Amino acid sequence: MNRINVIVCGALGYMGREVVRLVEEDTSFQLIAKVDKAGGEGVYANLDEVSQKADVLIDFSNHVAIEEIMKYCTEKSLPVVVATTGYTPEETELIIKASEKIPVFFSANMSVGVALLARLVKQAAAIFRGCDVEIIEKHHNRKVDAPSGTALLLADTVKEERPDAEYVYGRGQNGKRETNEIGIHALRMGNVVGEHEVIFSTESQTISLKHEAHDRALFAEGAIAAAKYLANQSTGLYKMEHLLGE
Repeated sequence: MNRINVIVCGALGYMGREVVRLVEEDTSFQLIAKVDKAGGEGVYANLDEVSQKADVLIDFSNHVAIEEIMKYCTEKSLPVVVATTGYTPEETELIIKASEKIPVFFSANMSVGVALLARLVKQAAAIFRGCDVEIIEKHHNRKVDAPSGTALLLADTVKEERPDAEYVYGRGQNGKRETNEIGIHALRMGNVVGEHEVIFSTESQTISLKHEAHDRALFAEGAIAAAKYLANQSTGLYKMEHLLGE
């Protein structure tokens, strides 16, 4: 059986280390290069230093590195799993442009469970069109971006069914709630791995859809699954719903 040759970017970070561990334990993969700006023994400080031929790159580094990563991958015709969050609109555009030349797997959350949550959210939004929708996300106190990329992904999922919806962040001012609002609330505390809840409420009932991450390893597991999927795909932009079979 041919093994999938993998480059891991951000290899010394928490998620990068988890990806490296899973790749090394999975006999269908071969880890050919670890890349991290910190460098060190057995670790490339810059992606351009990597000369080995790879089948896929998994990125768990930092959003500011995306230009370098996309340049490298497009030049090498290398599929890439983009697993980092916090991208600016300009950085997101770089990712989308790259998908016109290479296979790109891009998700705000690499959890298969969150992908299932998004599917259920879309169904609920389609059925309860006139209800109030509130999204609450909780993360550890070290997380920089707020709201989380996953919270925005879930809001965008609702907006697909409600094109006129407007996002209201934190609801920090007095005023009557409008029916077309989607409230998005970010909580930062302790060592919370990640919780996302979408609440649909009418005058007579409330439905709450929630996902809780117990271990950050689940995101590495999702990235591994995405890498296996992407290695056999043609040029294009892929998301978790493709992995689920849509």
